[in-house]
Amino acid sequence: MAHDDSPTARALRTLELLQNSPGITATRLAAHLGVSERAARRYVGILREAGIPVESTRGPYGGYRVGRGLRVPPLMFTSEEALALVMAVLEGHHDAADPTGPVGGALGKIVRVLPEPVAHPAEAVRRVRTKGPEATAPDPATTAALVQAATDRHRLRVAYDLGAKGVRPMEVDPWAVAVRHGRWYLLCWSRTADARRVLRVDRVSEVTVLEGTFTPPEDLDPLDALEAHLAEGWSYEVEVVVEAPADLVAQWLPRSLGRAEPLDARTTRLLATTDEPEWYVRQLTELPVAFRIVAPRELREAAQALGRSLLAAAGHSSQTENL
Repeated sequence: MAHDDSPTARALRTLELLQNSPGITATRLAAHLGVSERAARRYVGILREAGIPVESTRGPYGGYRVGRGLRVPPLMFTSEEALALVMAVLEGHHDAADPTGPVGGALGKIVRVLPEPVAHPAEAVRRVRTKGPEATAPDPATTAALVQAATDRHRLRVAYDLGAKGVRPMEVDPWAVAVRHGRWYLLCWSRTADARRVLRVDRVSEVTVLEGTFTPPEDLDPLDALEAHLAEGWSYEVEVVVEAPADLVAQWLPRSLGRAEPLDARTTRLLATTDEPEWYVRQLTELPVAFRIVAPRELREAAQALGRSLLAAAGHSSQTENL
């Protein structure tokens, strides 16, 4: 007798079918199990003997479903369902990786009872660091493959979608996966470009594990490295002088808005790049102290335009040309 044809395996399969298809008939149940209707009813009886509250309804629209009993019935997850659940919890609760918290503790209980092939990638994904409340989840299987490769330090070949530029094959050392404001990123070293890269996980269409391993940078902080990367490489080079110590500026502005360098004990130079001066200057208005835009000219013009709009909104439509 094969393992999948054993009474125990069929009873568990019966439970999965009842959970996934509430109201399933004995005929459909038997067809899925590959047994007679009488045998299908017998497996339902086995579940009831085990204390699982299986309810039945007679008639042309009748069938079986798992009811609500005093005990929670065993949960049956596919690998994709388990990974999607873990990712959803991570996006909504940034303490999900902390086993001492209520969310992390509950998620840990679910992971512990999953079969090993499902639990291993789910646990790896659970340890991904997150920042920000919004959620844009990529494919769970792709995400799990990237996280697992980063955990095991295996090199990868990935297919990366560049939009209008097509799909680019890349060989990478996957350092870490991190979530920032709902967007999932792979922080990696591209062996193809011989440079550090940050890839959006939702644009990774294929993942192939290669021979060989790698060693990530010592003391790597994935979120900090991600924030730093997002502040670099854009069209306009930004320099802003802020009238506050560097440690305070770093607290007020995220690392993705630039690098805070102390000029002296009371003044800080903020260095960054941006493609959107209008957006960037609005972020600077979060500073609770005075600041001066040194460069670029486009950022100063964006600040002047914003100032004129604010004065007009306040009823001061004249004397704005000197801003």
